[in-house]
Amino acid sequence: MQLSKTKIMSALQCRKRLWFEVRHPELREISPATQAAFDTGHSVGDVAQQIYGQGQGILIEYGPGLSRALKDTARLMRAGPGEPIFEATFSHGGVLVRVDVLLPDGPAWKIVEVKASSKLKDEHLADCAIQAWVFQGLGFDLNAIALAHVDSSWEYPGGEDYRGLLVEEDLTLEAADLQESVPRWVEMARDAAAGEMPEVHVGQHCTTPYLCPFFDQCWPTKVRYPVQGLGGSKERLGHFVTAGYEDIRDVPATDLEGSATQVRIHRITTAGEPELLEGARVFVQGLPFPRYYLDFETIAPAVPIWPRDRPYETQAFQWSCHIEQSDGSLRHEEFLDLSGEAPMRPLAESLIEMLDTEGPILMYTSYEARVIRGLADRFPDLAPALEAILDRLVDHHPVVKENYYHPDMLGSWSLKAVLPTITPEIDYSALEEIQEGTAASNGYIEAIDSGTSAERREELRARLLKYCRLDTEAMVRVLQFLGRS
Repeated sequence: MQLSKTKIMSALQCRKRLWFEVRHPELREISPATQAAFDTGHSVGDVAQQIYGQGQGILIEYGPGLSRALKDTARLMRAGPGEPIFEATFSHGGVLVRVDVLLPDGPAWKIVEVKASSKLKDEHLADCAIQAWVFQGLGFDLNAIALAHVDSSWEYPGGEDYRGLLVEEDLTLEAADLQESVPRWVEMARDAAAGEMPEVHVGQHCTTPYLCPFFDQCWPTKVRYPVQGLGGSKERLGHFVTAGYEDIRDVPATDLEGSATQVRIHRITTAGEPELLEGARVFVQGLPFPRYYLDFETIAPAVPIWPRDRPYETQAFQWSCHIEQSDGSLRHEEFLDLSGEAPMRPLAESLIEMLDTEGPILMYTSYEARVIRGLADRFPDLAPALEAILDRLVDHHPVVKENYYHPDMLGSWSLKAVLPTITPEIDYSALEEIQEGTAASNGYIEAIDSGTSAERREELRARLLKYCRLDTEAMVRVLQFLGRS
């Protein structure tokens, strides 16, 4: 059985994960966040080819069965070090690898593994060791192997000049030290894939270093109140599952000592009735009018779009705000720029004008505060007005968490978890295409792409506006509910 490097890495995380990948790939579930991570990796990989190629280099195309890729790579390797090779494909000892960047290094070669992360991680060492083992096992001379990851402190100068986006860390010695373990990893992975489903108890490895795409196959999800709704570490929750507890109500209360949040979730879920404490009403009554309910939509691309941006720097492109007066009347304002130009300054200016100078500005979690601080740092001339806005921000997420819980929230106090328990008529799932933040970010990126048609851009505009508006409407509904406690 031939194994890819990716499958071996899956086995190192969990043997059962690999078994599912080989035996039941149709059960794979890719979350929007995971898909976004894949897309980010591809974007960084494309830029890496520009950086290392500098107008040269040969890309080995991915072909059916990879036979063509293997043949093309073999032909180039016979010619000896020449131009950089991207996605060079090798097979040795039943292990298949595709090398992100293969660089001539004198009479030998240098492997560069490209990652979209901003730092070296433990799993990257095993990744590099497998590649080095295959490459050297085929008899090729390897002078060095390095990890190129994103330098989050780098500032994009513009003009499609991405030199400096990546920083290298030499892992030659570390990879060499691990290579003796690779045959054992290969054997372990091959055994796991070929045999019966491995018996592996759930735990922290289900989400670390990556969320397993077969999570639902191992954790209880078909019961009304799954144990994972208790929150806390996956290792601790895994002990409950291993002990045979699937539903929160199955867990003995005595096993929850030490976690006040888990005790509370267990108590309320077992009782079967939501809890709304008096502190919520006191909080709401203390808020003067007008009340502003503010929400941003943002992007944080690994590959910056506009000059002066840094990798993974949060950039706001949209806001929605509902304004509530003392008589209960509501007015809605919004901003969305799909011109493709940097939207941050016009967004900040429109925000300052809309929010006026008085009244609490409600946010749900502190994310909005971080966005506004970023705008103040970027535009010093707007900083006084933006800092005045910061002074008016009120986060009602902690108030909700302290004073309200419904069993159907399953351990989450996110807006999308709370809302259905108090106003089920507002349904994010009824929205077309854009139903959560990652989809909104992706929609914006597509909308500003020069290749997007005008018709599609207007379609995305409507969906982005509707989604963000629903977020601030939901905040209004939540606060109104809290005030009735």
